[in-house]
Amino acid sequence: MIEGIKLNDQIDHTILKPDTRSKDIERICLDAKAFKLYAVCVPPYFVQKAFTLLKGSNVKIATVIGFPLGYSATPSKAAEIQKAIDDGADELDVVVNISAIKSGDWNYVKNDIRTMTVAAQMRGKIVKVILETGLLNYKEIKKLCEICVVVEVDFVKTSTGFNGEGATVEVVEFLRKNLPESIKIKASGGIKNTKQALKMIKAGADRLGVSKGVKIVKGVGIK
Repeated sequence: MIEGIKLNDQIDHTILKPDTRSKDIERICLDAKAFKLYAVCVPPYFVQKAFTLLKGSNVKIATVIGFPLGYSATPSKAAEIQKAIDDGADELDVVVNISAIKSGDWNYVKNDIRTMTVAAQMRGKIVKVILETGLLNYKEIKKLCEICVVVEVDFVKTSTGFNGEGATVEVVEFLRKNLPESIKIKASGGIKNTKQALKMIKAGADRLGVSKGVKIVKGVGIK
């Protein structure tokens, strides 16, 4: 526990690089078990492997859908969700259609988010909607928050970490201001040390997507 915060319970230990290998998945799963991290977040290809490695532990398995660009067709995203759940995923981090947002096609955006949310929640799983805030203005972020409230998503997540600016304190605070407590916030993208992690949590984040989960719970970069 650091500054009264149990960081272990708030970390999704993440590896989503395109050249991720089996040995990388083995490493983060071992780390997650050893340091009692909340979840691992792995590419869809590796969900089955993570499920096998983490069987019998309390570590959850998260994966990504429509990642990282978000503009794949809604039925394709729904099919990805079903496959990921069949493979053992507990949580689905789904990317919104940024092209539709920028085109002002809010009906499409709402339907896309609703379809993905229903696909996950109907099977008892958690959905985290990735906004990619670094590519959006505050008016667009606010509109997405309104949609997420209506749809009743589980989490709103800041970023993929692949496009635009990652999580910032200002964005997390804005999300918290525009979301009810029933919708949690996941800050992701560019969180590299304990000091940054604590700032995100104090700003309102409930979960952190990080590749340096072990260093963060060890207190690296706290000063």
